[in-house]
Order: sequence, then C-alpha cells, then structure tokens
Amino acid sequence: MSNRILVLYGSYRSDRLGIRLANFVVEGFRARGDDVELIDAKEVNLPMLDRMYKEHKKGEAPTVLETLARKIVEADGFVFITGEYNWGMQPGLKNLTDHFLEEWFWRPAAIASYSAGRFAGARAAMMWHGTLSEMGMVVVSSTISAGPISQTLAEDGKPIGDGGKALAGAFPRFADDFTWWVEAAKAQRARKKPPY
Repeated sequence: MSNRILVLYGSYRSDRLGIRLANFVVEGFRARGDDVELIDAKEVNLPMLDRMYKEHKKGEAPTVLETLARKIVEADGFVFITGEYNWGMQPGLKNLTDHFLEEWFWRPAAIASYSAGRFAGARAAMMWHGTLSEMGMVVVSSTISAGPISQTLAEDGKPIGDGGKALAGAFPRFADDFTWWVEAAKAQRARKKPPY
C-alpha cells in the first residue's frame, strides 16, 4: 500500500540550489511506490506568521491555509528539506511549518539537509530535530545531507561526483527507516485513536 508523503522545502532565494535535494528525495520515494507531493514554501507563499491555522474560526481561514492543513492531516509522514543559513534554519520553511501545530501530530518526520559548504546543513538539521519533535512529530534518526550541494546534485536532482554517489548510497537506509515509522504510525492510528 502506498504511503502519502509530503516533502517540504523552504528556500525563497532566486538562485536556490536546495530544490535539487527536494527533487532527489521526491523521486527517490516515488521510485519506491509512494504517493509524494512537494510542498514548496516559496510557491505556497504564506505571509509571515500572524495567525496560525487553528486561530481562525472554523471555515474562515484563507484558502491556502485550508488546503495546506488538509494535505498535512492526510499525510502519513513528512520529509523536511532544510538549508542552513548562517548556522541556522531557513526562515521560509520555519514560517510555513509554524502556521500549523496539531495538524502535524502523530506522524513521523525525516530531515534532509544541504548547504553550499562541506557541513551540508548539519547545524540546521540539528535545530530542526528538536523543533519537529516539539511540534508532535516523531523524528527518525536517519538523515541524509548534500554538501557542497552543487558538487553533489545536478540541476535536475541527479547525483553527481563522489558526493552524489554517497548520497545515493545513503538514501535506501534513510527511506527504509522513515518508511518503517510511517507504517508503524499508520497501524497505530488505525488501531487506536490518538489520546489528544
């Protein structure tokens, strides 16, 4: 049975490179038979957080929030593609994520990071781990990273060079770990309603 996976990406930059990793992850899960959708924060274009989705009266949230909330609730799991900006999180992805809370609950999340440098977004990935856990997601221990991203993935998201070979080699374990938790959470939600 196919899993419904949302891949969330947050760069607003004009010459963004992280879309390469987002496309690599989307294609990787599609090749495994999953139902995958890329949620691109720049394309969704939410305003800076004023009111969370839950702070609107029922049926009165902006259409973009209603649509995204439904997609999040219907997903079986989430993969966050995070770049590292000055040792920190991308503001676009954080802003998109913060518009919701309960909608994320009781599903696993995985983190794939990147940067232009050799640390491949590791510091941002560490920050996301705690943040996503606090937002009600189970964050899997396996991660993947690309850095320097321009030497790891081509514009079309295909692996290149030694870095690309290492990334492609790491993906199956990353996907297996994440899928195990996706299937475990699906089975538990079908067996028993979440406590809140």
